[in-house]
Amino acid sequence: MAVAYPAVPRLHPVAGIRIGVTSAGIKKPGRRDTVLFELAEDTVCAAVFTRNAFCAAPVVVAREHLHSTAARWLLINTGNANAGTGAQGLSDARRCCAVLAEQCAARPEQVLPFSTGVIGEPLPMDRLLAALPAAQADLAADHWAQAAEAILTTDTVSKGESCQLELGGQTVTLTGIAKGSGMIRPDMGTMLAYVATDALIEPALLQELLQRSVDHSFNRITVDGDTSTNDACLLMATGRSGVSLPRGSAELEQFSRALITLMQGLAQRIVRDGEGATKLITIEVEGGQSEQECAQVAYTIAHSPLVKTALFASDPNWGRILAAVGRAGLCELQLDTIRIYLGEVCIVQGGGRAPDYTEAQGQQVMARDEITIRVELARGGASTTVWTCDFSYDYVKINAEYRT
Repeated sequence: MAVAYPAVPRLHPVAGIRIGVTSAGIKKPGRRDTVLFELAEDTVCAAVFTRNAFCAAPVVVAREHLHSTAARWLLINTGNANAGTGAQGLSDARRCCAVLAEQCAARPEQVLPFSTGVIGEPLPMDRLLAALPAAQADLAADHWAQAAEAILTTDTVSKGESCQLELGGQTVTLTGIAKGSGMIRPDMGTMLAYVATDALIEPALLQELLQRSVDHSFNRITVDGDTSTNDACLLMATGRSGVSLPRGSAELEQFSRALITLMQGLAQRIVRDGEGATKLITIEVEGGQSEQECAQVAYTIAHSPLVKTALFASDPNWGRILAAVGRAGLCELQLDTIRIYLGEVCIVQGGGRAPDYTEAQGQQVMARDEITIRVELARGGASTTVWTCDFSYDYVKINAEYRT
């Protein structure tokens, strides 16, 4: 069950985008597992992908196609990652693009493929290709919620965010969906995320906006420290609102803030729905010499199995947090200036347990569903925030039985 999960808001349609959803029976018969995005002509796309060296075949093909021409179609399947599949996987991904392009009177390079699911198994091409006409027939502007459901794997809830802004006296829409629950420590974006706007934004600027928002959202979450082979995050701008966002404008800055907020909402939904998660953990590290070293400390805490299991047990074992900070690899730490807080309670001060700390105070914080761990390094002006979750019995069970 997802942790204190907020209801998914109404997902506003984005002018210039239609979505079709159908079932190819890739892993489970009858489950809707195939999604098709139709992008209006002149839509601009920006993307970031996994840095995993064993990146999936669809990641390779999508990168190639993005570099060659403007995308008009996105083809997404769940249940099979088409990763670790070698030359056959690449051939299958390209064939999916070619077959869809023929049906849509497009060029194969105008199709971007995406897959998620089990690694190391070939795509069931006969079933996937047979489902394409049904996906095309289902195209509609208001199918964002259906798509959010169809791209899930071990997720227990769908993930979507949407907002509308008044820019220059006109309405601009931002809508996004994502999936991810385990194998989450993105080094670019998330498992899969698709965000769209009807604003008019030139390509280089759109890529900058995407990277900036990803760095403050998906690149600051972790469930288990594992970066997927299939991570992809796409930002699409159709321009259909007619609202142009030029570089340096006040409207662009307002749009950028809204985009970061939307992506942070999606990212936090992923952590709240982490496999077996019972608690949402916010780790704030401040007073560092650089944002990078703050992130280094935050991720060391977030990836510690001992910290994560203590959080699951509501055990205020503050020594585990102290040990994680100490092994984060920062040089010349002044231990007597570092402070560590559990919620509002100071647990470490002057190189050891804070003088006023009591076990009862720590227990009270640890009993919450949402917990903040804050570290003050007192060695600079940089800071960052990372979101993670606890490790429960269910995480082991879900991943032990993933292929059965």
